[in-house]
Amino acid sequence: MSKGGKTMKKIKFLASIVFLMGLISSGYATAKTLTMGVRGGPDSMDPHFSALGPHAEAAKHIFDTLVWSGTDLQIEPCLATSWKPVDDDTWEFKLRKGVKFHDGSDFDAEDVKFSIERIPVVSGPTTTTIYVRRVSEVEIIDPHTIHIHTDGQAATLPNDFIRLFIVSSEAAANYSTPETSAEGFNSGKATVGTGPYKFVSWEPKGDLVLERNDSYWRGKGSWEKVIRKEIPNDSSRLAALKAGQVDVINYVSSVDYLALDKDNNIDAVKGDSVYIMNLQLDQREKTPLVRAKDGSELKENPFRDIRVRRAIDHAIDRETMVEIVLEGLGRPANQMMPPGFFGSSEKIPMPEYNPSKAKALLAEAGYKDGFEVDLYCTSDRLPGDGAICQGLGQMFTQVGIKTNVNAISKTVYFPAYSRQEYSMFMNGWGTLTGEASYTLGGLAHSNNPEIKLGAYNRLEYKNDKVDQLLQTGAKMMDENKRRATYEEAMETVMADKVYISIVQLQTVWGAKAGSFEFTPRYDEDTLAYFIKSAN
Repeated sequence: MSKGGKTMKKIKFLASIVFLMGLISSGYATAKTLTMGVRGGPDSMDPHFSALGPHAEAAKHIFDTLVWSGTDLQIEPCLATSWKPVDDDTWEFKLRKGVKFHDGSDFDAEDVKFSIERIPVVSGPTTTTIYVRRVSEVEIIDPHTIHIHTDGQAATLPNDFIRLFIVSSEAAANYSTPETSAEGFNSGKATVGTGPYKFVSWEPKGDLVLERNDSYWRGKGSWEKVIRKEIPNDSSRLAALKAGQVDVINYVSSVDYLALDKDNNIDAVKGDSVYIMNLQLDQREKTPLVRAKDGSELKENPFRDIRVRRAIDHAIDRETMVEIVLEGLGRPANQMMPPGFFGSSEKIPMPEYNPSKAKALLAEAGYKDGFEVDLYCTSDRLPGDGAICQGLGQMFTQVGIKTNVNAISKTVYFPAYSRQEYSMFMNGWGTLTGEASYTLGGLAHSNNPEIKLGAYNRLEYKNDKVDQLLQTGAKMMDENKRRATYEEAMETVMADKVYISIVQLQTVWGAKAGSFEFTPRYDEDTLAYFIKSAN
């Protein structure tokens, strides 16, 4: 699959990449209102608080980014119309003229500078600083031109800015500290963007209500009102669709997907996802949630032994995970990005499922009788996350590693993940920029706040070769050399088996049979502006 490629299966309709789904027949909605049932919602209405996908997806309705990520993750102009490097450590961005914030004020360079400088101050546990980590200074040249000075050559800076949400420097001026940001944005006082919809109200874990921005620079959207209902339970979300309480839902479960093939009232579509499920193994000398099977303390952390990590990899039956656990909604994964992405490597083999070899490696490492571990993962963030976790637990137990599975809410999982409370854990990661510096720089580089790399490395994984490759690659303006450097880094990381990639997900959307146009996105976002009535 090429970087921009997308595989989509249509059900009960043919041809076009346009997804025909029904809104008009819904008794709950009118032709002027779109109600979406979504699995997850924002953690706050402050777009700079969290890097999680559902948070950014909600923010995209209200706020524009400096650079846009298209359906296939190719970067496109947004509030910046063009960009170019002007010297080794400076990028020039030209800004779109004539753009208004929802309160009628003009968008200009001050808002970009303010937003960039605000992120490190208000970012939460799942930090958004990764998107501005290379920025050392923002210089305003004129109201529609900025120079971004970086800490050395930063070849992929425009890619990083796909999650740089621009807030109003005026509206957010008094709400830009950790103590004040929630008050200003959750109440709507500071929730002033340039995006396609205006903020009306938000209930945490409930409804986000929006109204159309008729002055949107792209042109006004199809829906006068949008209601984004957070319904975490997959069955409840589908039931709401069937009952006409919502018009479209995301993350149809694998079991429900098969059943929908026989339901003439519901249309569905399957699209490849950018998200890879990765198992992660703590590398600290002392790790909290591993022990002997009798409950006694082990002399050392077994995950620091490459033989144990290889054993765990051999214990995973990826084909079964896809075909049985996910009901076919996925692909076996051998690395942390989808095939064809910039920096993925064709040299990395698909790991072999071999439980006998797994047992032999455990014995060789001194764990003939295995050991016990608590495995943590989310249960409500991405399709099949809890089911994959349960499948892993069974597979590890079969080779002698007694595994206690804890599939928990993302609201509990990620804060504990940030505090490094886990020994073995699994979550999805999407290479949203389409290139390796985002993924490897965030996860595989040792955690080094001084150079702003490794912000999501919760394992204390450190490989000096990987660190050097990533630091070198980030400064390479030559695309071919940079690609080769990132490929070598990916090969090294995957050989270390501290991160063990399991499956690449596929995602299903559903709606009442009828007609409106929607093209699934690789990043799984469900964006009201791009859902249009076919009539």
